[in-house]
Amino acid sequence: MKTTPVPVVFLLVLASVPVPCDSSQPPVLGLEALPETRSLFAPLDDVHLLSSGLLQLGQSMREFVQKTKGQINTIFQKLNIFDRSFVRLTALAGEIKESEEELKQTAAVLNTHNEEIKELSEKISVKVESILQEKGQLLNKVEIMEEKLSSLSVDLVTVRQAAEINSLREVIQRQEQSINNLLAAMVEQGRHLDHQTMKIKLLEEKLAASASAQETFEKMAEVSMSELPTAAPFLTSDTSSSTTMSEMNILFAADFPSDCSELFDRGERANGTYAIKPNGSEPFMVFCDMSRGRGATVIQQRRDGSMNFDQPWEKYENGFGELQGEFWLGLKKMYSLASQGNSVLHIQLEDWKQNRHFIEYRFYLEGPVSNYAIRLVYLSGSLPNPLSNHTGVVFSTKDRDNGRHWASRCPHPQSGGWWFSSCGDTNLNERYSRVRANGRSERRRGIQWRSGRKTSHSFAFTQISIRPMDSVNSL
Repeated sequence: MKTTPVPVVFLLVLASVPVPCDSSQPPVLGLEALPETRSLFAPLDDVHLLSSGLLQLGQSMREFVQKTKGQINTIFQKLNIFDRSFVRLTALAGEIKESEEELKQTAAVLNTHNEEIKELSEKISVKVESILQEKGQLLNKVEIMEEKLSSLSVDLVTVRQAAEINSLREVIQRQEQSINNLLAAMVEQGRHLDHQTMKIKLLEEKLAASASAQETFEKMAEVSMSELPTAAPFLTSDTSSSTTMSEMNILFAADFPSDCSELFDRGERANGTYAIKPNGSEPFMVFCDMSRGRGATVIQQRRDGSMNFDQPWEKYENGFGELQGEFWLGLKKMYSLASQGNSVLHIQLEDWKQNRHFIEYRFYLEGPVSNYAIRLVYLSGSLPNPLSNHTGVVFSTKDRDNGRHWASRCPHPQSGGWWFSSCGDTNLNERYSRVRANGRSERRRGIQWRSGRKTSHSFAFTQISIRPMDSVNSL
């Protein structure tokens, strides 16, 4: 809508008003007397300046909106990451709680067994004391009888008195035998108590580790949502912190065996996990194989490929896996066993038709300063010997190549930790191969035992164990 300018209207109004005038002079409009008026329109330059400023303001607003949208999208992305991480942590917490409940139940069962063994030991102690008292009384009677006999002549000893003396001697001998049996039973109960105490200690350590993991999860779940826009980075995870069972220090007096062979000599015949204490070492749990007429300490076992053996140096040094399944005992523990001297390394392999084979070596292992260098002397076996060139070879892993850089020189990369001597060596810690659905051959399954450049045998089960040299020979 157009508006009539105010100054023009004002002039028209003045022009229409009659003005008195003389007859001698013509009427004249006094324009000079009108006041000077200002225009209500802004100058054209100001309008251009204002429009330019408005355009710049609109462009800035547009950039601000786009930047805000980008920040909102970033926040949504971080929220999605947080949701996924929270779900994973929730699942992990559930698993930790289940493991903790199982450990608590096992600890409760072991404590119950421990209490029963203690009660049985107390009963045995009471019975031994009563037997010792009876023995003392019988000895007193025998002494009195001997004094009486010594005062009498040999001719006066009657048959009845001689029979009574003989019966007393038999009673004393039976009592001594009973005492010896009870003492042996007490020693055996003490050994069982030591094993139960060791298992309880290990379970307590595992419970402490589970509690630490639960506390870490709770701290991560307390991240404030208000810090999402400014968090950089938003979520971090620390996987380097772990609780190592090898650092625990068990300080109590116990008669632990030095290895599984000593356990076998003490009468143990069942395969399973036991606590041992090699010379100069702390106690630790091992799996003992008692099935070949002697006890052997198992240091490696593989049966189905469920455990990943492609682990770093730290894992191979301290051990990994489950003793009842697939595991590697650890170089430190192997060194403590081999340091006792006169060790035999027994390798047992089982093919896919359940046929078993073995090979044995005289075994020497150096310490961590020498990177656990191995020395082997062939003894016997039903397999070809592929480890004849392994004297003085050091142990290497994927993150610590202590040898001649076979990992970088070989056409196929080495997997797992082993005493690598050359490319293509037999490696019982390599990747466990499985046949594909369209596989035509079973030769590449499981673990490969290579006896030459072009000859290899496939095995489904491997077990490496250590025993003393003077034990019973392998069957």
